[in-house]
Amino acid sequence: MTINANRRTTMFAGVATLAAIAGVAVAWKRQAGQEAVDIASDVMQSFWSAEFDTPTGEPLAMASFQGRPLVINFWATWCTPCVEEMPLIDAFFRENKEKGWQVLGLAIDQPSRVRQFLSQFPVSYKIGLAGLNGTELAKQLGNEVGGLPFTVVLDGQGHLIQEKVGKLTPDDIRKWAI
Repeated sequence: MTINANRRTTMFAGVATLAAIAGVAVAWKRQAGQEAVDIASDVMQSFWSAEFDTPTGEPLAMASFQGRPLVINFWATWCTPCVEEMPLIDAFFRENKEKGWQVLGLAIDQPSRVRQFLSQFPVSYKIGLAGLNGTELAKQLGNEVGGLPFTVVLDGQGHLIQEKVGKLTPDDIRKWAI
């Protein structure tokens, strides 16, 4: 009987330990989630106060995009999937700008390359020159792997409604206007 009693005690102790670990993990995850919300809020405040140059050298204030739905696409001229998805994004913008939609392409590239590229392949939406700072901004907005292209879709209140690392599809874009 003492062997069974010792096994039961050990088993109960093991279950209690696992329950305690699970409780700590849940509490930590909730706390981490709360901090993530606060960080995201700080990131968005920082984003709205940022300013980038356009390819023509004019300042482009992110605050000018507040209040309406916004697609932010991080791209580079050397990124084949980025270049391939640009006509889809441009078509979305042209079809939906009258409905209040805005599109911003943030180029993570050298200004001279962006200017040369856009002279050959112009788009209707605004382009900002984010340079290497754009990589950090993309990470702050959810691009943990740092890949391109990276697209973020915000509603009119600035809340994240979609993010995607990788080339957009027509199905991805159809979901935005719903």
